[in-house]
Amino acid sequence: MSTRAPGRPPRVVVIGAGIVGCSLADELTARGWTDVTVLDQGPLPAPGGSTSHAPGLVFRTSPSRTLTAFAQYTVEKFTALTWDGVPCFQQVGGLELATTPERLADLHRRAGYATSWGVHGEIVGAARCRELWPLLDESVVLGGFHTPGDGLARALHACRAQLDRAVARGARVLDRHTVTGIERADGGVTGVVTDRGTFPADHVVSAAGFWGPVVGRMAGVDVPLQPLAHQYARTGPLPGLSGATADASKPILRFQDRDLYFREHGDRLGIGSYAHRPLPVDPFAVPGYDEARARDMDMPSSYPFTPEDWAPSWEDCRRLMPALRGAGIESGFNGVFSFTPDGMPVLGESRALRGFWLAEAVWVTHSAGAARAVAEWMVEGRPSLDVHECDVTRFEEAQRSPAYIRERGAQQFVEVYDVVHPLQPVERPRPLRVSPFHARQQQLGAYFLEGGGWERPHWYEANAPLAADLRLPGRDAWSARHWSPIAAAEARATRERVALYDMTPLRRLEVTGPGALDFLDRMTSNNLRKKPGAVTYTLLLDETGGIRSDLTVARLSPGHFQVGANSPADLDHLLRHAPDGVHVRDTTSGTCCVGVWGPLARDLVQPLTPDDFSHETFGYFRARQTYVGHVPVTALRLSYVGELGWELYTTADLGLRLWDTLWEAGQRLGVIAAGRSAFNSLRLEKGYRAWGTDMTDEDNPYEAGVGFAVRRDKADFLGRAALERAGAPDRRLTPLLLDDPAAVVLGKEPVYVDGAPAGYVTSAAYGYTLGRCVAYAWLPAALASGTGVHVEYFGEKVPATVAEEPLFDPGMTRIRR
Repeated sequence: MSTRAPGRPPRVVVIGAGIVGCSLADELTARGWTDVTVLDQGPLPAPGGSTSHAPGLVFRTSPSRTLTAFAQYTVEKFTALTWDGVPCFQQVGGLELATTPERLADLHRRAGYATSWGVHGEIVGAARCRELWPLLDESVVLGGFHTPGDGLARALHACRAQLDRAVARGARVLDRHTVTGIERADGGVTGVVTDRGTFPADHVVSAAGFWGPVVGRMAGVDVPLQPLAHQYARTGPLPGLSGATADASKPILRFQDRDLYFREHGDRLGIGSYAHRPLPVDPFAVPGYDEARARDMDMPSSYPFTPEDWAPSWEDCRRLMPALRGAGIESGFNGVFSFTPDGMPVLGESRALRGFWLAEAVWVTHSAGAARAVAEWMVEGRPSLDVHECDVTRFEEAQRSPAYIRERGAQQFVEVYDVVHPLQPVERPRPLRVSPFHARQQQLGAYFLEGGGWERPHWYEANAPLAADLRLPGRDAWSARHWSPIAAAEARATRERVALYDMTPLRRLEVTGPGALDFLDRMTSNNLRKKPGAVTYTLLLDETGGIRSDLTVARLSPGHFQVGANSPADLDHLLRHAPDGVHVRDTTSGTCCVGVWGPLARDLVQPLTPDDFSHETFGYFRARQTYVGHVPVTALRLSYVGELGWELYTTADLGLRLWDTLWEAGQRLGVIAAGRSAFNSLRLEKGYRAWGTDMTDEDNPYEAGVGFAVRRDKADFLGRAALERAGAPDRRLTPLLLDDPAAVVLGKEPVYVDGAPAGYVTSAAYGYTLGRCVAYAWLPAALASGTGVHVEYFGEKVPATVAEEPLFDPGMTRIRR
């Protein structure tokens, strides 16, 4: 339990006086938490972490809306800050170059992200690139993406400015304090031990950067972070920059085709390279500040420059900027900073130790925004922005091994500037997690992609003959990646016959105990007080009415529930709130699931089971524990593809027998195995939402179109009060049909109404039954069905029309029969 006395403000110790720790101290004290102590082992103002050597480039645009919002706030905040009369941000703009057609296309896609997320930018030609950067060889440049609002953060100045504000509110900052331990009692933090004393704490935040795993180990908390070294060099004086009176005046520059970036340092250039081999650093072997100085290192984060790694990049620099051909490198170092397995920050409170927070793997670009989110989380209970992509709980247990973190962290370094397709799977380590059906899927020629460590079939080459007579519109090269026309054949077979879908990777939780019903009913929005055998679609809301997750809850017996959930965060949330006597556990890895869907699903399953699977006896949204052949199963009559069928669950050891039983019996019916590509098409035709993509905790149920899962006439539930205060939505998740049968979009594209950006696409897929691409988008609620809009796809405005949902089978006759 907390040792905080009533009325006393929380005591917070922030470990790390880099840009994140300083930003967090400012954000916490601004919200009234003024008993904040910031500790660092090195001397201020440059204690020796990544911030001390950061070149400060801030490019806001990212495929992640969350990271873009973090960067936007960082620019906004630092622009308003000065320290010692010097601005903390120089808004010189940003310029990303394309020297290949593929990169130019990618810049058009990035320009779409920028529009979707509210960043001003434009695609410009080679001549304009040369105007912005006269040192460029215009002949090698095809174009660029110019963002006037980007620029350079003076990270150390921003640190000092924010610390000054925090100290003025009551915080204290102590350098030369090396953390040696985290004190704990009754499952929570109680203090931080240093070489110069112990500091009591109700909350401890690790903002230690690449030392995060070291601090985490002291607390008994794994921090999934791999430090790597990255080359940065400065040229000697350049004639083309002679007479420069400002530190920088030209846009910060990216040459991503060669993994390079550039910024001015007066009459010199600073050049960073990701082109070299990964240079992993053991965080437990990084020297302290004084030890690093004794080794002739400027600071712990600055490792010696390796010229052999630099040589190829220097040649690329000279080809891009002929003025460099007579220049040399004046200085350089290999700077250490942090990478996670998915390239995103690690934020949030550890469930392993109450009051121990992480604010790690955050670059200067996102520093103020990430700090604001953590401060809101600590003070107000939740961030104002969706941060599920950054949540410390997001990694599966199989993704937390040191070997996985090391391997994936290194690959993230390699891919920093790569053109990455939204479906592109990790290359290794694979396979990591496989369902019991994996061998059969391989025999059928499954094309596997990866998610959460799971191998997930997206289509099966065995179904290629079924696609031979299909007449599908051609696809552009981008949308054709990780796609096959076989998916259309699998969708059609599901609509016309019956198909088996591997649903094993979907998360399953078991909630048991005499108080399980009261607990789940209080935590979720729909009415769960139904007899055993009932299945309920419901929402996990937060205190603001935002959608934390959507769940499918099956009541198997009075005190036994099976919960279909989304992410590890759902398990974490339920465990944090579960009262004594209620047990919550994740059963995903020990179980498996086959979705049997299609108009012939009953013809397939009924002969294999002793129970009556008729509609009258086994209705929609019902559950039953029975047998399929020799296999005990929990059968849930659900369908996320809009067809008759069941989800059949069993233990992992019996999974292969279940698959084989269904497969052999289904041959007379023309059964096929179908993949997630067809699944996604079918679920969008029915308008079924995907949490984390279509809706998050930034959205309430009425905006997201799932208000039917809220029962205000039941007893109190989490989020109810906020929903009752909410007014009519001014934005809605809106279905669109692209007008051109050949047009395809993939998601995150901006949507224009009357020529102006008005929202963005969440999910999209070609609807093979409808013969049109279906896209869901966040748009103004006032848009009426039939309204024409445009979706921007690689710079082209594609016409689309607002549609009524559900787009397919509005009477639900195919599911309820």
